[in-house]
Amino acid sequence: MLTHILVKDLAIVSTLEIECAAGMTALTGETGAGKSIMIDALGLALGDKADVDMIRAGRERAEIVAGFDLRAAPAARAWLAAQELDEGGETDGDCLIRRLIVRDGRSRAYINGRPATSTQLRELGNHLVDIHGQHAHQSLLRANAQRDLLDAYGGHGALAAAVASAHREYHALDQRLTRLEAASQERAERLDLLRYQIEDLAALGLGATEIESLDHEQRRLSHLGRLQECAARILQILDESEPSLGDQLRGARAELDELAAIDAVLAEPRDLLETAAIHAGEAAAALRHYLDGLEIDPAELAAVETRIAQIHDLARKYRVHPSALPEALAARRAELDTLTQDDLQLDDLRAARDSAWRAYLGHAESLSRSRAAAGERLERTVTAAMQQLGMAGGRFAVASEPLLAERAGAGGLERIAFLVSANPGQPLQPLAKVASGGELSRISLGIQVATAECGSVPTLVFDEVDVGIGGGVAEIVGKLLRRLGDSRQVLCVTHLPQVAAQAHQQMRVRKETHAGQTHTHIETLDTIARVDEIARMLGGTRITERTRAHAREMLGWG
Repeated sequence: MLTHILVKDLAIVSTLEIECAAGMTALTGETGAGKSIMIDALGLALGDKADVDMIRAGRERAEIVAGFDLRAAPAARAWLAAQELDEGGETDGDCLIRRLIVRDGRSRAYINGRPATSTQLRELGNHLVDIHGQHAHQSLLRANAQRDLLDAYGGHGALAAAVASAHREYHALDQRLTRLEAASQERAERLDLLRYQIEDLAALGLGATEIESLDHEQRRLSHLGRLQECAARILQILDESEPSLGDQLRGARAELDELAAIDAVLAEPRDLLETAAIHAGEAAAALRHYLDGLEIDPAELAAVETRIAQIHDLARKYRVHPSALPEALAARRAELDTLTQDDLQLDDLRAARDSAWRAYLGHAESLSRSRAAAGERLERTVTAAMQQLGMAGGRFAVASEPLLAERAGAGGLERIAFLVSANPGQPLQPLAKVASGGELSRISLGIQVATAECGSVPTLVFDEVDVGIGGGVAEIVGKLLRRLGDSRQVLCVTHLPQVAAQAHQQMRVRKETHAGQTHTHIETLDTIARVDEIARMLGGTRITERTRAHAREMLGWG
């Protein structure tokens, strides 16, 4: 509920701070004193459009701060948590909303000290306050709110949740099936392409290391003449010339062998020459064997180059590096498996979708029957309240318009609308089209009283609900508001003493002028001041003992 509100430099208010209590609070005062300023300020705190003309003359900005106790507002706590505006998860305590209207800049807003948008203010406000008046938006005018209120009144919470859950499941399956079916032709074409590409790539038969082997063989075959010529020349030097390098090494070794007998130091170079002669012989043998197996075959080189060309042509065709061709083949085989599996799942998916639709219909039809019964009860209750609220002959109806199957949704199989006829002979029409703001406020009051136990918004504001009524009807309005205040916080701006006298507490709004400046003040009235204020409302500016006695009687204190 609303715990306090601070208003600075708004309209004719310089500084105004009031504490708000539970139950019904009446705001009264002279005409033009500014009783609606508090309501306007609360609307601004909850996201109403701001206008710089609302800033007090001579000031650069206006400020509104509103505090709320969230213990009876679980929906608000959940919203704050979802928006990460719950002060680190502490949503069981207070919530503070601050709105700044700047003359030379943009309006700014804060929720629990964190910057917030006007949209966020409005969304949070929908969970905290319902403002009923001629110039304020009301949740009861929204089609979804009317449907939700009827469901709450009928105790349909679990059934409505089951309908919504069943529709979500059906919708998810239907969307998936639609996507698969819409892509069926494209998928068939893709399958044909994949099968062709897989056959094309597989026909190449490319091994994991074949490209490296082919590159090596191509280099060898293309340089075969040079390899033969060089190998033969080196073999000639090593072992076939006169004298050959091998003969010279062996001769040098023999000379050092004789000299080593004279000087042992020459034994080491002698041994090295012996080793060199052995290696030269081995090299000559290896070259001779290599040349024996080296044959120039142009056909073999052509075959290798043809194979390499095939690989590169296929790589260019699929726009990959030749070494990535095996990966391209594996990727297409995997995609083919997936698409083939999707085709196999279509029949199963259709069956699951149809089963989900039948489950949804079962829940939704039960909800429709329950809504029809609850609608009849609500019609009788609100229509009876209208007779008491100065709308004799008026009617209230709950219309249920069946939806086409394709239009049915998470909210059920029908569109719910509240209809009213405020006067005898007038046709029923949507609540949003009621011409008189006073009638709309009283009808809303009747609905709120009828559904007080199931309402979720903790604070209700009624601005001028007594327009056009008086006498006994006004007293009934006051009693209804007080009854509503037993379970919800009710703030009521009123001109009628019959309404004000029913409140649990009363605040007086008064306007004063000092040094050419106008100021508005709001004060909570004690027992004596409240008697005087009710007496003023009864007798105008002249208060007598008789009007005071009447006031005490109305308050039940006489």
